[in-house]
Amino acid sequence: MERNIYPKSNNTKDNSPIKWVERVSYLMDESLKIPGTNFRFGLDPILNLIPIVGDISGFAVSGMLVLTMAKKGVSNKVIVLMVLNIVLDFVIGAIPIIGNIFDFTYKANSRNIKLLKEHYSENKHQGSGKNIVAIILVVLVIVLIALVYGLIRVTEWVINMF
Repeated sequence: MERNIYPKSNNTKDNSPIKWVERVSYLMDESLKIPGTNFRFGLDPILNLIPIVGDISGFAVSGMLVLTMAKKGVSNKVIVLMVLNIVLDFVIGAIPIIGNIFDFTYKANSRNIKLLKEHYSENKHQGSGKNIVAIILVVLVIVLIALVYGLIRVTEWVINMF
């Protein structure tokens, strides 16, 4: 029997959004299994085989899961980590071929359920998440600078060819 790790409530329907999030996460990331193996995947990587529509639908479902948990009062740090998982899944998943392979192995929704369980059962991931956002912004600025530098170097190389 599974122990309920989520916040207690007098309302019996109060935990239903959390159970709904777990069910949808399982459907999107782990509902199917390759026979003879332990490898599991869900509808998300299958939907993502359809260009644009699949990526957007998976992103929308994952976003709804995060919004549901935000309404349940999860800490801002958990929300930031969950959104980071979803954005990473969406961005890399949008790359042709590499993204399709990535979608079968990186299960953002399952990772988000793990974050929720750690938050509620082990009291992890408390706080605002501002440090995570700051680190992400610094990394993005560094990547942007590297891309601009690379673009300038390629442009110089092309110009010098003529």
